[in-house]
Amino acid sequence: MPCIVCPLCRLALERQASSWTCPQGHSFDVAREGYVNLLAVQHKHSREPGDNPGMVQARRAFLDAGHYAPLRQAALALLAPLRASALLDLGCGEGYYTSAFTAAAPDVTGLDIAKPAIRLAARRYAGITWLVGSNAALPLPDESLAVVTSLFSHLQVGEMYRVLRPGGHALVVTPAAPHLHSLREALFDAVREHQPEKFLAGFGPGFELRRNDELRFPLKLQQPALRQLLLMTPYAWKARPERRAALEARQALATEAAFSLMLFRRK
Repeated sequence: MPCIVCPLCRLALERQASSWTCPQGHSFDVAREGYVNLLAVQHKHSREPGDNPGMVQARRAFLDAGHYAPLRQAALALLAPLRASALLDLGCGEGYYTSAFTAAAPDVTGLDIAKPAIRLAARRYAGITWLVGSNAALPLPDESLAVVTSLFSHLQVGEMYRVLRPGGHALVVTPAAPHLHSLREALFDAVREHQPEKFLAGFGPGFELRRNDELRFPLKLQQPALRQLLLMTPYAWKARPERRAALEARQALATEAAFSLMLFRRK
């Protein structure tokens, strides 16, 4: 397990029998499932931030069916040659990708702001440190990690830079321009293409881009996979209710998954 720091005073936490405690006396209980909630109140923007239980369950069912297995394999293929000693997966959700990353690093931590997602991850995947926390204030020391991954999570580049060692790597995965185009056509009058290149500028001079791969593969979705995909993406919540209802009523949809996988190196 990596060194975890207290979100309140930034001193190192020490694992006790059923809690993590810092020298200042701040204590955080280990949940029955094995995760620890380190999300400070000042980093919460709602009572229950992040994905709700319905979204988390839909994502688990969709991913368990293997629809995005090519993406998990592609991400692991980029990570394995790095031979990292420690890896942090930001916005890890219910752990589908995080659990695979144990093949690339012996010490893996998954962090997400959504407690329902971390609870589900901790129930299934042992041997991983599961934390409820914010990407904006990571509970890890400076220069303590070899690799940070972020698949579809909100990027906090400054925090990623802080926790990475010099020469460490950040893997960022985001939708590519044509991702789920036909699904979005069914929901919106005008479809805006995703712009993965906007993430490149955000990394600035502290990082260098080592790889920029695009992965595309067809998706043929039957019910209930189509409804699960709608629940786990933000598209459906932005569409007019009648457009969403019409799409949910369809028995099948053919579309294409497209992702940009960007591997950065910290200078």
